[in-house]
Amino acid sequence: MPIEGFDYKGFAASMAEQAKELVPADLQDREKEYIVKTLGNFTLLAGEALYNDTALNLTPEQAVFITQIIAEWSFHKSIDLIHSGILPQYWDSIMQKIAFTIFEVAKQAVIRKIPQDQLLQAVEHHVIKVYKQSIEELESKGVIDEETKNRAESQSNIDEMAKQAQEEQLKRQQEMAAEAERNREAAQKKREERRAQKKAEKAMASAPQGISNKQMKLMSLALVLKILSQDKVTTILNKFDSNDSLAISQYMNMADLESKLDGDLVTDCLKDMKNYLPIKKKLTKDNVLFDLLQVYKKVPREKVEKVIKNERPLVKRFISQTYDGEYGEMPLKVAGIIAQYIEESI
Repeated sequence: MPIEGFDYKGFAASMAEQAKELVPADLQDREKEYIVKTLGNFTLLAGEALYNDTALNLTPEQAVFITQIIAEWSFHKSIDLIHSGILPQYWDSIMQKIAFTIFEVAKQAVIRKIPQDQLLQAVEHHVIKVYKQSIEELESKGVIDEETKNRAESQSNIDEMAKQAQEEQLKRQQEMAAEAERNREAAQKKREERRAQKKAEKAMASAPQGISNKQMKLMSLALVLKILSQDKVTTILNKFDSNDSLAISQYMNMADLESKLDGDLVTDCLKDMKNYLPIKKKLTKDNVLFDLLQVYKKVPREKVEKVIKNERPLVKRFISQTYDGEYGEMPLKVAGIIAQYIEESI
């Protein structure tokens, strides 16, 4: 009894239609037609043979599987033959050997219930073997030369398509990863914009009318400085320019400072104080000299000399040299201590 449910004619027609969409675009029309026609004929013949062989007792799924293997290899090896440079009159005989080999190997493997992966490996092995033997036979008859033989044997459309599929998959994965990263960055940017907007709205709502954002930050710092010792307060205020230092001192003396500031706002302001607090410089000769010259611009020389009146001659000479823009021979750590001492004493 034929295999019920196995429409081999419809299946062969379907495989031929799919092949039309997959043939390489660089081929000529007659070459494309050959691929589709060869695949369709071999698929139809194999399907008919399986359908009418009642002794095999195959299921529709097994019949489809065997027929599909023949269709796929017919597609790939016909493309290899076209790319090989072998004349068209020799294509059919080679393709017939390949199709017959696939049919017998696949049929016996299914009957013996060999695992699918092993079956496919066996088919591939025999297809490559028959294809190579056919090419070498043409060379031995003088039909093709060694160059054509080597080119023919090097063809592997199935490997080329697998490589292309991997490259396309990798490209899709990279595109998806890039899109995911862009989405992540966009979402992060939106979150930051929302936080910034809420923060600004909160600052506007909490701040007394007419007070700038910088003033709110200085007021927040003043609130913290009120709980520190005077020495520490003086050290910190000396790091600011005179206007900001004066403003902070005035805010510290406000009796109702706490009532003007929201607790969360103070926290946010203090986080942003790094924009206003001087950055600690690396201890270098140039930085020490620069800091001292900045002091000299603000206070008269007499006041500086008064501060160092009781210091050792080495210190006095160092200070005198820095007025002329020279560093001298003072050890760097000692020079840093001297500069800090003068800054805090002026």
